[in-house]
Amino acid sequence: MELHGAAAVITGGGSGLGAATAAHLAALGCKVAVLDINLASAEASAARFGGLGIACDVASGPSGEAAMAQARAAHGPARILVNCAGVGTAGRIVGRDGPLALEAFERVVRINLIGSFNMLRLAAAEMSSADPMEENERGVIINTASIAAYEGQIGQPAYAASKGGVVGMTLPAARELARAGVRVVTIAPGLFHTPMVDGLPAEVQASLGAGIPYPPRLGRPEEYAALVEHILRNRFLNGEVIRLDGALRMPPR
Repeated sequence: MELHGAAAVITGGGSGLGAATAAHLAALGCKVAVLDINLASAEASAARFGGLGIACDVASGPSGEAAMAQARAAHGPARILVNCAGVGTAGRIVGRDGPLALEAFERVVRINLIGSFNMLRLAAAEMSSADPMEENERGVIINTASIAAYEGQIGQPAYAASKGGVVGMTLPAARELARAGVRVVTIAPGLFHTPMVDGLPAEVQASLGAGIPYPPRLGRPEEYAALVEHILRNRFLNGEVIRLDGALRMPPR
Protein backbone atom coordinates (compact mmCIF):
# COMPACT_ATOMS: atom_id res chain seq x y z
CA MET A 1 0.00 0.00 0.00
CA GLU A 2 1.11 3.52 -0.73
CA LEU A 3 1.26 5.06 2.74
CA HIS A 4 1.77 8.72 1.90
CA GLY A 5 -1.59 10.45 2.25
CA ALA A 6 -3.41 7.32 3.43
CA ALA A 7 -5.98 7.86 6.18
CA ALA A 8 -5.11 5.77 9.25
CA VAL A 9 -7.15 5.14 12.40
CA ILE A 10 -5.32 3.88 15.49
CA THR A 11 -7.37 2.74 18.48
CA GLY A 12 -5.71 2.85 21.88
CA GLY A 13 -3.42 5.43 20.31
CA GLY A 14 -3.03 7.52 23.42
CA SER A 15 -0.20 5.40 24.80
CA GLY A 16 1.97 2.31 24.37
CA LEU A 17 1.89 0.35 21.13
CA GLY A 18 -0.85 2.54 19.69
CA ALA A 19 0.98 5.80 20.31
CA ALA A 20 4.19 4.45 18.79
CA THR A 21 2.29 3.20 15.74
CA ALA A 22 0.45 6.48 15.28
CA ALA A 23 3.69 8.48 15.37
CA HIS A 24 5.43 6.02 13.02
CA LEU A 25 2.67 6.14 10.41
CA ALA A 26 2.48 9.91 10.62
CA ALA A 27 6.22 10.08 9.90
CA LEU A 28 5.57 8.00 6.78
CA GLY A 29 3.03 10.53 5.54
CA CYS A 30 -0.23 9.01 6.73
CA LYS A 31 -3.10 11.18 7.91
CA VAL A 32 -3.54 9.76 11.41
CA ALA A 33 -6.55 9.81 13.71
CA VAL A 34 -5.72 8.73 17.26
CA LEU A 35 -8.66 7.14 19.08
CA ASP A 36 -8.59 6.55 22.82
CA ILE A 37 -11.16 6.33 25.59
CA ASN A 38 -9.18 9.10 27.28
CA LEU A 39 -9.57 12.18 25.10
CA ALA A 40 -6.69 14.02 26.77
CA SER A 41 -4.34 11.13 25.98
CA ALA A 42 -5.58 10.94 22.39
CA GLU A 43 -5.07 14.65 21.84
CA ALA A 44 -1.65 14.67 23.50
CA SER A 45 -0.48 11.76 21.35
CA ALA A 46 -1.85 13.33 18.16
CA ALA A 47 -0.35 16.72 18.98
CA ARG A 48 3.15 15.24 18.69
CA PHE A 49 2.76 14.92 14.93
CA GLY A 50 -0.17 17.16 14.04
CA GLY A 51 -2.76 14.39 13.96
CA LEU A 52 -6.35 14.25 15.15
CA GLY A 53 -7.25 13.07 18.65
CA ILE A 54 -10.72 11.56 19.13
CA ALA A 55 -12.46 10.14 22.18
CA CYS A 56 -13.75 6.61 21.54
CA ASP A 57 -15.04 3.71 23.60
CA VAL A 58 -14.28 0.87 21.20
CA ALA A 59 -16.76 -1.43 22.96
CA SER A 60 -19.64 0.94 22.16
CA GLY A 61 -21.29 0.83 18.75
CA PRO A 62 -22.43 4.48 18.76
CA SER A 63 -19.07 5.72 20.08
CA GLY A 64 -17.16 3.78 17.43
CA GLU A 65 -19.45 5.03 14.69
CA ALA A 66 -19.10 8.65 15.81
CA ALA A 67 -15.30 8.38 16.02
CA MET A 68 -15.01 6.87 12.55
CA ALA A 69 -17.29 9.57 11.15
CA GLN A 70 -15.16 12.29 12.75
CA ALA A 71 -11.96 10.78 11.36
CA ARG A 72 -13.53 10.40 7.91
CA ALA A 73 -14.70 14.02 7.87
CA ALA A 74 -11.14 15.17 8.59
CA HIS A 75 -9.05 12.74 6.54
CA GLY A 76 -11.33 10.92 4.12
CA PRO A 77 -12.23 7.20 4.13
CA ALA A 78 -9.98 5.04 6.30
CA ARG A 79 -7.43 2.96 4.43
CA ILE A 80 -5.73 1.67 7.58
CA LEU A 81 -7.09 0.51 10.93
CA VAL A 82 -4.76 -0.62 13.70
CA ASN A 83 -6.61 -1.94 16.74
CA CYS A 84 -4.42 -1.41 19.81
CA ALA A 85 -7.08 -0.62 22.42
CA GLY A 86 -7.24 -3.19 25.19
CA VAL A 87 -7.00 -4.03 28.87
CA GLY A 88 -5.05 -6.70 30.72
CA THR A 89 -6.95 -7.05 33.99
CA ALA A 90 -5.90 -10.24 35.78
CA GLY A 91 -8.01 -12.52 37.95
CA ARG A 92 -8.04 -16.18 38.91
CA ILE A 93 -11.09 -18.28 38.10
CA VAL A 94 -11.35 -19.11 41.78
CA GLY A 95 -9.59 -16.67 44.09
CA ARG A 96 -9.47 -16.05 47.81
CA ASP A 97 -12.89 -14.43 47.70
CA GLY A 98 -14.50 -17.11 45.58
CA PRO A 99 -15.21 -17.36 41.84
CA LEU A 100 -14.13 -14.58 39.50
CA ALA A 101 -16.88 -12.00 39.10
CA LEU A 102 -18.62 -12.60 35.79
CA GLU A 103 -18.66 -8.86 35.18
CA ALA A 104 -14.86 -8.75 35.39
CA PHE A 105 -14.52 -11.49 32.76
CA GLU A 106 -17.13 -9.85 30.56
CA ARG A 107 -15.44 -6.43 30.72
CA VAL A 108 -12.12 -7.75 29.40
CA VAL A 109 -13.78 -9.71 26.60
CA ARG A 110 -15.98 -6.75 25.72
CA ILE A 111 -13.08 -4.32 25.34
CA ASN A 112 -10.48 -6.61 23.81
CA LEU A 113 -12.58 -8.83 21.56
CA ILE A 114 -15.90 -7.10 20.96
CA GLY A 115 -14.13 -3.74 20.77
CA SER A 116 -11.76 -5.07 18.12
CA PHE A 117 -14.65 -6.50 16.12
CA ASN A 118 -16.66 -3.29 16.48
CA MET A 119 -13.93 -1.17 14.92
CA LEU A 120 -13.08 -3.86 12.36
CA ARG A 121 -16.68 -3.99 11.09
CA LEU A 122 -16.91 -0.20 10.83
CA ALA A 123 -13.56 0.16 9.06
CA ALA A 124 -14.30 -2.76 6.74
CA ALA A 125 -17.57 -1.16 5.63
CA GLU A 126 -15.81 2.14 4.99
CA MET A 127 -12.91 0.56 3.12
CA SER A 128 -15.15 -1.66 1.00
CA SER A 129 -16.84 1.35 -0.57
CA ALA A 130 -13.61 3.29 -1.17
CA ASP A 131 -11.96 3.58 -4.58
CA PRO A 132 -9.61 0.69 -5.37
CA MET A 133 -5.86 1.23 -5.43
CA GLU A 134 -3.09 -0.90 -6.94
CA GLU A 135 -4.17 -4.55 -7.39
CA ASN A 136 -7.65 -3.48 -6.28
CA GLU A 137 -6.51 -3.07 -2.68
CA ARG A 138 -8.82 -0.88 -0.62
CA GLY A 139 -7.49 -1.13 2.91
CA VAL A 140 -5.70 -3.02 5.66
CA ILE A 141 -6.94 -3.92 9.14
CA ILE A 142 -4.40 -4.93 11.78
CA ASN A 143 -5.60 -6.34 15.09
CA THR A 144 -3.58 -6.85 18.25
CA ALA A 145 -3.79 -10.20 20.02
CA SER A 146 -1.16 -11.55 22.45
CA ILE A 147 0.94 -14.63 22.95
CA ALA A 148 -1.43 -15.21 25.89
CA ALA A 149 -3.85 -16.43 23.24
CA TYR A 150 -1.59 -19.49 22.98
CA GLU A 151 0.06 -19.69 26.42
CA GLY A 152 -2.31 -17.97 28.80
CA GLN A 153 -0.98 -17.93 32.34
CA ILE A 154 -2.74 -18.56 35.61
CA GLY A 155 -4.80 -15.47 36.32
CA GLN A 156 -5.37 -14.72 32.63
CA PRO A 157 -8.56 -16.61 31.70
CA ALA A 158 -10.37 -13.47 30.55
CA TYR A 159 -7.36 -11.92 28.81
CA ALA A 160 -6.36 -15.16 27.07
CA ALA A 161 -9.94 -15.83 25.98
CA SER A 162 -10.33 -12.33 24.57
CA LYS A 163 -7.06 -12.49 22.65
CA GLY A 164 -7.80 -16.03 21.48
CA GLY A 165 -10.99 -14.63 20.00
CA VAL A 166 -9.04 -11.98 18.12
CA VAL A 167 -6.79 -14.71 16.71
CA GLY A 168 -9.80 -16.81 15.76
CA MET A 169 -11.59 -14.11 13.79
CA THR A 170 -8.53 -13.17 11.72
CA LEU A 171 -8.84 -15.77 8.97
CA PRO A 172 -12.63 -15.64 8.49
CA ALA A 173 -12.47 -11.85 8.35
CA ALA A 174 -9.63 -11.96 5.81
CA ARG A 175 -11.51 -14.50 3.69
CA GLU A 176 -14.73 -12.51 3.68
CA LEU A 177 -13.13 -9.14 3.01
CA ALA A 178 -10.79 -10.45 0.30
CA ARG A 179 -13.45 -9.81 -2.35
CA ALA A 180 -13.37 -6.12 -1.39
CA GLY A 181 -9.57 -5.92 -1.49
CA VAL A 182 -9.29 -5.48 2.30
CA ARG A 183 -6.56 -7.43 4.10
CA VAL A 184 -6.77 -8.51 7.76
CA VAL A 185 -3.66 -9.42 9.77
CA THR A 186 -3.13 -9.84 13.51
CA ILE A 187 0.00 -9.23 15.56
CA ALA A 188 0.45 -11.26 18.75
CA PRO A 189 3.01 -9.38 20.88
CA GLY A 190 4.95 -10.89 23.73
CA LEU A 191 6.25 -8.81 26.64
CA PHE A 192 6.61 -5.18 25.62
CA HIS A 193 7.64 -2.07 27.47
CA THR A 194 4.23 -0.37 27.68
CA PRO A 195 2.36 1.54 30.41
CA MET A 196 1.15 -1.82 31.76
CA VAL A 197 4.78 -2.67 32.55
CA ASP A 198 5.85 0.81 33.64
CA GLY A 199 4.11 0.37 36.96
CA LEU A 200 6.29 -2.62 37.88
CA PRO A 201 9.52 -2.25 39.87
CA ALA A 202 12.67 -1.93 37.78
CA GLU A 203 14.00 -5.28 38.98
CA VAL A 204 10.77 -7.00 37.94
CA GLN A 205 10.98 -5.40 34.49
CA ALA A 206 14.58 -6.56 34.15
CA SER A 207 13.60 -10.07 35.22
CA LEU A 208 10.81 -10.22 32.64
CA GLY A 209 13.18 -9.13 29.90
CA ALA A 210 15.86 -11.60 30.94
CA GLY A 211 13.43 -14.47 30.42
CA ILE A 212 13.11 -13.73 26.70
CA PRO A 213 15.44 -15.95 24.60
CA TYR A 214 16.66 -13.24 22.18
CA PRO A 215 16.99 -10.43 22.51
CA PRO A 216 16.85 -10.77 26.33
CA ARG A 217 14.84 -7.59 26.94
CA LEU A 218 11.32 -6.29 26.72
CA GLY A 219 10.02 -5.46 23.28
CA ARG A 220 9.99 -1.83 22.20
CA PRO A 221 6.78 -0.21 20.94
CA GLU A 222 8.75 1.02 17.92
CA GLU A 223 9.36 -2.62 16.94
CA TYR A 224 5.63 -3.24 16.91
CA ALA A 225 5.17 -0.12 14.76
CA ALA A 226 7.84 -1.33 12.34
CA LEU A 227 5.96 -4.60 11.87
CA VAL A 228 2.76 -2.65 11.21
CA GLU A 229 4.57 -0.80 8.43
CA HIS A 230 5.81 -4.03 6.88
CA ILE A 231 2.33 -5.57 6.94
CA LEU A 232 0.92 -2.50 5.23
CA ARG A 233 3.57 -2.58 2.50
CA ASN A 234 3.58 -6.36 1.91
CA ARG A 235 0.37 -7.10 0.04
CA PHE A 236 0.79 -10.88 0.27
CA LEU A 237 0.46 -10.83 4.05
CA ASN A 238 -3.18 -11.64 4.72
CA GLY A 239 -5.20 -13.77 7.12
CA GLU A 240 -2.16 -14.42 9.30
CA VAL A 241 -1.29 -14.03 12.97
CA ILE A 242 2.32 -12.98 13.52
CA ARG A 243 4.00 -13.54 16.88
CA LEU A 244 6.35 -10.74 17.90
CA ASP A 245 7.93 -12.12 21.04
CA GLY A 246 11.67 -12.85 20.81
CA ALA A 247 10.89 -16.61 20.85
CA LEU A 248 9.25 -16.36 24.29
CA ARG A 249 6.87 -19.13 25.37
CA MET A 250 5.03 -18.18 28.51
CA PRO A 251 5.25 -20.47 31.57
CA PRO A 252 2.14 -21.34 33.60
CA ARG A 253 2.75 -18.43 35.99
